[in-house]
Amino acid sequence: MAFLMRAPHHCGSWSWDLDEAMPAGFDSALTAATKIIGILNRFELFSPVTLEYKWHIPKSGPTGVGTCLIIADSLDESSLLERVRGSRPTAFPDAEVGILHFTGSGAWSDAKGNLRREARLIDLSVSPSPFSLVAELSVHHDIWSWFDFSGHPHPEVYSRNAPRLADALREVTSTLGVKPEVGEPTYFGHAVGYGISTPDADRNGLGLDVTDHL
Repeated sequence: MAFLMRAPHHCGSWSWDLDEAMPAGFDSALTAATKIIGILNRFELFSPVTLEYKWHIPKSGPTGVGTCLIIADSLDESSLLERVRGSRPTAFPDAEVGILHFTGSGAWSDAKGNLRREARLIDLSVSPSPFSLVAELSVHHDIWSWFDFSGHPHPEVYSRNAPRLADALREVTSTLGVKPEVGEPTYFGHAVGYGISTPDADRNGLGLDVTDHL
Protein backbone atom coordinates (compact mmCIF):
# COMPACT_ATOMS: atom_id res chain seq x y z
CA MET A 1 0.00 0.00 0.00
CA ALA A 2 1.89 3.02 -1.28
CA PHE A 3 -1.04 5.42 -1.47
CA LEU A 4 -3.08 6.38 1.57
CA MET A 5 -6.72 7.38 1.34
CA ARG A 6 -7.72 10.12 3.75
CA ALA A 7 -11.13 10.12 5.39
CA PRO A 8 -13.07 13.41 5.35
CA HIS A 9 -13.79 12.94 9.06
CA HIS A 10 -11.46 11.62 11.72
CA CYS A 11 -11.01 7.93 12.49
CA GLY A 12 -10.09 8.87 16.02
CA SER A 13 -9.37 12.00 18.03
CA TRP A 14 -8.07 12.89 21.48
CA SER A 15 -8.35 16.17 23.37
CA TRP A 16 -6.59 17.36 26.50
CA ASP A 17 -8.34 19.96 28.66
CA LEU A 18 -5.44 21.97 30.06
CA ASP A 19 -7.36 24.51 32.13
CA GLU A 20 -6.09 23.07 35.42
CA ALA A 21 -2.62 22.21 34.12
CA MET A 22 -1.48 25.61 32.88
CA PRO A 23 -2.73 29.19 32.70
CA ALA A 24 -5.11 30.13 29.90
CA GLY A 25 -4.09 32.26 26.94
CA PHE A 26 -2.00 32.27 23.80
CA ASP A 27 1.40 31.84 25.48
CA SER A 28 0.27 28.63 27.18
CA ALA A 29 -1.35 27.35 24.00
CA LEU A 30 1.90 27.76 22.11
CA THR A 31 3.84 26.11 24.95
CA ALA A 32 1.50 23.12 24.89
CA ALA A 33 1.71 22.88 21.12
CA THR A 34 5.51 22.88 21.04
CA LYS A 35 5.63 20.17 23.71
CA ILE A 36 3.21 17.98 21.75
CA ILE A 37 4.99 18.56 18.45
CA GLY A 38 8.34 17.75 20.04
CA ILE A 39 7.00 14.38 21.16
CA LEU A 40 5.33 13.59 17.83
CA ASN A 41 8.50 14.56 16.01
CA ARG A 42 10.60 12.13 18.06
CA PHE A 43 8.23 9.36 16.96
CA GLU A 44 8.51 10.64 13.35
CA LEU A 45 4.76 11.20 13.31
CA PHE A 46 4.72 14.94 12.75
CA SER A 47 7.13 17.45 11.24
CA PRO A 48 5.48 20.89 11.26
CA VAL A 49 5.28 22.95 8.09
CA THR A 50 2.67 25.65 8.68
CA LEU A 51 0.76 27.31 11.48
CA GLU A 52 -2.63 28.75 10.56
CA TYR A 53 -4.96 30.87 12.68
CA LYS A 54 -7.65 33.50 12.39
CA TRP A 55 -7.97 36.79 14.21
CA HIS A 56 -10.93 37.94 16.28
CA ILE A 57 -11.88 40.92 18.41
CA PRO A 58 -12.82 39.95 21.99
CA LYS A 59 -16.56 40.42 22.61
CA SER A 60 -17.03 41.55 19.00
CA GLY A 61 -16.28 38.56 16.80
CA PRO A 62 -14.12 37.49 13.86
CA THR A 63 -12.21 39.97 11.76
CA GLY A 64 -12.33 37.86 8.62
CA VAL A 65 -8.53 37.88 8.51
CA GLY A 66 -6.40 34.77 8.76
CA THR A 67 -2.66 34.15 8.86
CA CYS A 68 -0.52 31.26 7.63
CA LEU A 69 3.07 31.09 8.86
CA ILE A 70 5.71 28.80 7.41
CA ILE A 71 7.53 27.18 10.31
CA ALA A 72 10.65 25.03 10.58
CA ASP A 73 10.82 21.40 11.66
CA SER A 74 12.40 22.46 14.94
CA LEU A 75 10.17 24.95 16.73
CA ASP A 76 11.66 27.87 18.62
CA GLU A 77 8.84 28.88 20.93
CA SER A 78 10.02 32.42 21.66
CA SER A 79 10.70 33.16 17.99
CA LEU A 80 7.34 31.75 16.93
CA LEU A 81 5.60 33.75 19.65
CA GLU A 82 7.16 36.92 18.28
CA ARG A 83 6.25 36.04 14.69
CA VAL A 84 2.61 35.38 15.55
CA ARG A 85 2.27 38.63 17.45
CA GLY A 86 4.02 40.45 14.62
CA SER A 87 1.48 39.13 12.13
CA ARG A 88 -1.47 40.89 13.79
CA PRO A 89 -3.40 42.79 11.07
CA THR A 90 -2.74 46.51 11.32
CA ALA A 91 -6.40 47.26 10.68
CA PHE A 92 -7.30 45.42 13.89
CA PRO A 93 -4.76 46.41 16.58
CA ASP A 94 -6.90 44.81 19.31
CA ALA A 95 -7.28 41.49 17.50
CA GLU A 96 -6.37 38.25 19.25
CA VAL A 97 -5.39 34.86 17.90
CA GLY A 98 -7.98 32.13 17.50
CA ILE A 99 -7.43 28.38 17.35
CA LEU A 100 -3.91 27.38 16.29
CA HIS A 101 -3.91 24.80 13.49
CA PHE A 102 -0.59 23.07 12.79
CA THR A 103 -0.06 21.16 9.55
CA GLY A 104 2.85 19.04 8.47
CA SER A 105 3.84 15.55 7.43
CA GLY A 106 4.68 12.32 9.16
CA ALA A 107 6.21 8.93 8.48
CA TRP A 108 4.21 5.73 8.27
CA SER A 109 5.33 2.18 7.53
CA ASP A 110 3.91 -0.03 4.80
CA ALA A 111 3.45 -3.78 5.14
CA LYS A 112 7.09 -4.43 4.19
CA GLY A 113 8.46 -1.97 6.72
CA ASN A 114 9.28 0.80 4.25
CA LEU A 115 8.87 4.26 5.77
CA ARG A 116 6.89 6.74 3.67
CA ARG A 117 6.07 10.41 4.18
CA GLU A 118 2.47 11.56 4.17
CA ALA A 119 1.09 15.07 4.37
CA ARG A 120 -1.31 15.66 7.26
CA LEU A 121 -0.72 12.24 8.78
CA ILE A 122 -1.79 13.87 12.04
CA ASP A 123 -3.87 17.00 12.61
CA LEU A 124 -3.08 19.13 15.65
CA SER A 125 -4.87 22.18 16.99
CA VAL A 126 -4.73 24.12 20.23
CA SER A 127 -7.34 26.60 21.44
CA PRO A 128 -5.85 29.62 23.25
CA SER A 129 -9.23 30.80 24.49
CA PRO A 130 -9.04 32.47 27.93
CA PHE A 131 -12.02 30.31 28.91
CA SER A 132 -10.86 26.94 27.60
CA LEU A 133 -7.30 25.84 26.84
CA VAL A 134 -7.64 22.62 24.86
CA ALA A 135 -5.26 20.65 22.65
CA GLU A 136 -6.73 18.24 20.10
CA LEU A 137 -5.08 15.61 17.93
CA SER A 138 -6.85 13.60 15.23
CA VAL A 139 -6.03 10.96 12.61
CA HIS A 140 -7.78 10.33 9.29
CA HIS A 141 -6.07 7.27 7.78
CA ASP A 142 -6.69 3.54 8.11
CA ILE A 143 -3.10 2.59 9.00
CA TRP A 144 -3.96 2.92 12.70
CA SER A 145 -6.86 0.44 12.41
CA TRP A 146 -6.98 -3.35 12.18
CA PHE A 147 -9.11 -3.11 9.03
CA ASP A 148 -8.33 -0.88 6.07
CA PHE A 149 -11.03 1.35 4.63
CA SER A 150 -12.21 -1.44 2.31
CA GLY A 151 -12.80 -3.70 5.32
CA HIS A 152 -9.82 -6.02 4.80
CA PRO A 153 -7.52 -6.76 7.73
CA HIS A 154 -3.97 -5.47 7.30
CA PRO A 155 -2.18 -6.69 10.43
CA GLU A 156 1.31 -5.90 9.13
CA VAL A 157 0.44 -2.26 8.52
CA TYR A 158 -1.46 -2.02 11.79
CA SER A 159 1.34 -3.53 13.87
CA ARG A 160 3.94 -1.21 12.34
CA ASN A 161 1.97 1.99 12.94
CA ALA A 162 -0.68 1.77 15.67
CA PRO A 163 1.73 1.01 18.57
CA ARG A 164 3.90 4.01 17.64
CA LEU A 165 0.88 6.31 17.73
CA ALA A 166 -0.23 4.82 21.06
CA ASP A 167 3.22 5.33 22.59
CA ALA A 168 3.30 8.95 21.40
CA LEU A 169 -0.16 9.64 22.83
CA ARG A 170 0.85 8.16 26.17
CA GLU A 171 3.93 10.38 26.28
CA VAL A 172 1.85 13.45 25.40
CA THR A 173 -0.52 12.58 28.23
CA SER A 174 2.35 12.09 30.68
CA THR A 175 3.98 15.37 29.64
CA LEU A 176 0.80 17.43 29.83
CA GLY A 177 -0.29 15.75 33.07
CA VAL A 178 -3.88 15.46 31.87
CA LYS A 179 -5.77 12.41 30.62
CA PRO A 180 -7.32 12.87 27.18
CA GLU A 181 -10.96 12.60 26.24
CA VAL A 182 -11.74 10.67 23.07
CA GLY A 183 -13.74 12.27 20.29
CA GLU A 184 -17.17 11.35 19.03
CA PRO A 185 -17.45 8.31 16.71
CA THR A 186 -17.63 8.93 12.98
CA TYR A 187 -18.47 6.66 10.05
CA PHE A 188 -14.74 5.89 9.82
CA GLY A 189 -14.11 4.89 13.42
CA HIS A 190 -13.45 6.28 16.86
CA ALA A 191 -10.74 6.32 19.47
CA VAL A 192 -10.64 3.83 22.32
CA GLY A 193 -7.89 4.41 24.85
CA TYR A 194 -4.82 5.27 22.80
CA GLY A 195 -5.92 3.45 19.67
CA ILE A 196 -8.74 3.05 17.16
CA SER A 197 -11.67 0.75 17.81
CA THR A 198 -11.86 -2.58 15.98
CA PRO A 199 -15.42 -3.39 14.81
CA ASP A 200 -16.74 -6.93 14.81
CA ALA A 201 -15.85 -8.81 11.65
CA ASP A 202 -18.49 -10.43 9.48
CA ARG A 203 -18.59 -14.16 8.78
CA ASN A 204 -15.91 -13.69 6.12
CA GLY A 205 -13.57 -11.98 8.56
CA LEU A 206 -14.10 -8.57 7.00
CA GLY A 207 -14.91 -5.21 8.52
CA LEU A 208 -17.07 -2.43 7.16
CA ASP A 209 -16.23 -1.12 3.68
CA VAL A 210 -16.32 2.68 3.98
CA THR A 211 -14.73 3.52 0.64
CA ASP A 212 -18.08 4.77 -0.69
CA HIS A 213 -17.68 7.76 1.64
CA LEU A 214 -14.09 8.62 0.69
